[in-house]
Amino acid sequence: MVTVPRPGAYICGIDAAMDVIGGKWKVLIIWALDKQACRFGELRRLVPGVTEKVLASQLRELEGDGIVHREVYAEVPPRVEYSLTPLGYSLNEALDPLGAWGRKHLLGGVTGEPPAEDRTARP
Repeated sequence: MVTVPRPGAYICGIDAAMDVIGGKWKVLIIWALDKQACRFGELRRLVPGVTEKVLASQLRELEGDGIVHREVYAEVPPRVEYSLTPLGYSLNEALDPLGAWGRKHLLGGVTGEPPAEDRTARP
């Protein structure tokens, strides 16, 4: 699939990346597809709160950007699976440090330590 360049000039790399992953659901969709390919209904369950309309729209945008691959199987009834492309996997790897930051500073870390602002000494 050929990706379509987005309109407009970017100020920096973060600006360009945020244009691709901007919005409430795209990062969660990418996260859900990291481990395995999923059908639409599976994705909807893995991303609670997203509506069918929004999920379909976000998947189309991610597919257009070359992040998600849509595979249609010639079966009756038709089966469609979504998976990450190599570009999608590399984007997910780039998002890992952001997830680690969120776990450490907002969720109190995976070990149960308090958020950073509650600590008196900095590491």
